[in-house]
Amino acid sequence: MPETKELVTFEACCSYYHIEQSFVYSLYEYGLIEIISDGETRYLRNTQLQDLEKFIRLYYELGINMEGIDAIGHLLQKVQHMQEEITQLKNKLRLWKDEDY
Repeated sequence: MPETKELVTFEACCSYYHIEQSFVYSLYEYGLIEIISDGETRYLRNTQLQDLEKFIRLYYELGINMEGIDAIGHLLQKVQHMQEEITQLKNKLRLWKDEDY
């Protein structure tokens, strides 16, 4: 289990964002959020909070259902992976160009 400073309790997260626990469980069931359990205490990683905030806005402010959030979440992951791949390819190209000079 990660260090507790990297985690926020499930209940504290729901209370802070004023969201229902069932909403976070739905995100977990769709594979969009990871819930870590240590006995009876459940946690979310601090690194997931930014994604959680996106999903909260999509659901509560824009009225997008869980199926839509699932599709959007997976598309955002694909875009992020493609951006990382583009950065890697640019770096390789830069190295290749530097070798020519």
